Amino acid sequence: MISAKIITIGDEILIGQIVDTNSTFISKQLINIGIEVNEILSISDEKSSIFNALDNSLNKFDIVITTGGLGPTNDDITKEVFCEFFNDKLVHNENLLIHIENLFKKFVNNPINNLNRAQALVPSKAKLIENKFGTAAGMAMIKGNTLFISLPGVPYEMKSMITSSVLPLLSKEFECPVILKKTLMTYGVGESTIANQLKDFEQKLAKNFKLAYLPNLGRVRLRISCKGNDKKKLEDQLDLYISELYNILGKIIIGFESVNSIELEIGKILVKSNKTLSTAESFTGGLISSRISSVPGASEYFKGSVVAYDTNVKKDLLKLDEGIINDFSVVSSQVANEMANNVKKLLDSDYSISTTGNAGPTKGDSKKDIGLIYISIATPFETKSYKFNFGNNREKNIKKSVNKALELLFNELLKG
Repeated sequence: MISAKIITIGDEILIGQIVDTNSTFISKQLINIGIEVNEILSISDEKSSIFNALDNSLNKFDIVITTGGLGPTNDDITKEVFCEFFNDKLVHNENLLIHIENLFKKFVNNPINNLNRAQALVPSKAKLIENKFGTAAGMAMIKGNTLFISLPGVPYEMKSMITSSVLPLLSKEFECPVILKKTLMTYGVGESTIANQLKDFEQKLAKNFKLAYLPNLGRVRLRISCKGNDKKKLEDQLDLYISELYNILGKIIIGFESVNSIELEIGKILVKSNKTLSTAESFTGGLISSRISSVPGASEYFKGSVVAYDTNVKKDLLKLDEGIINDFSVVSSQVANEMANNVKKLLDSDYSISTTGNAGPTKGDSKKDIGLIYISIATPFETKSYKFNFGNNREKNIKKSVNKALELLFNELLKG
């Protein structure tokens, strides 16, 4: 198996100023061509940190990809460290300078300066990787049994270089096995319950197949992966296992991750049935409508949303009966139902979702317990309210409620 390590360079990652999305992207791309990422490391901009990270990776991995530290400022020292590590020196590359100057002429209002021109200095032994959108060229260099690749940390520059240059290079240099994976999305049943249902299934899995559980606030992703040399044989066996999972788990499987999200499936059903949807959200603050409207073509079935966070907005905009609020409080099944019914009427939709609850950390306009949540689904025929208590963590309460609301709506839509 070809092994790889990813090293992200930058103090901004270590102090939490930015999130490392580069490693996630690179990992996904490498696995698609049969290269397994065995380690991911984030390090500071210090010379010793970069050098030690390279040295500690030598001959332990087939491929090491670094991102960051290739810019024009004084704290960008990756090229200098590469020169020391490879016993090399920086040399001027005229073609690279022309590329940099052309970028400034076309896209940059400020005049080019010497720091920008210094981007044309690169290690003499490096195979350069073209950066179509930036001034920092990538570098590929071999030492011992390890191929080291250095890329800029700017995500859109790095992504373009990975797909257009790095992946073809690696596919040519390494004979990689076939790695396949599919991830099924399930909603409404916990990880332990699913694991119990799949006990016999897992025991019968072939040795080159693996099932992983990825739980997250009301949903569980099931990733089944395999590796081998015969792609067609692997695909056929993987499809058989997927069919078996559907037979065992039934309706809790919504679809495939990155292919059939639950909001996409909801949209497909609404389009097919020529029905529409609206939402009235309190503590979820518009996150349900954000998920629904993220699907291309959602305007065909999604009418809109009212984010009624404040009690007065519930009364003034959604026309909630003040007597119901006084009798039952804003955190109640009665108010959740009224919100769903009224937004459905207000926006003239066939279905609607509403949320109200005490997400925490304080109780807000209601004295009900923190963690108490009500979700209502209004259909063309009836309105149903569901009560939950997801605990004291505000973030968990909100995210789990969004997932649960979409699950409840999906189940209603399946009934027709």
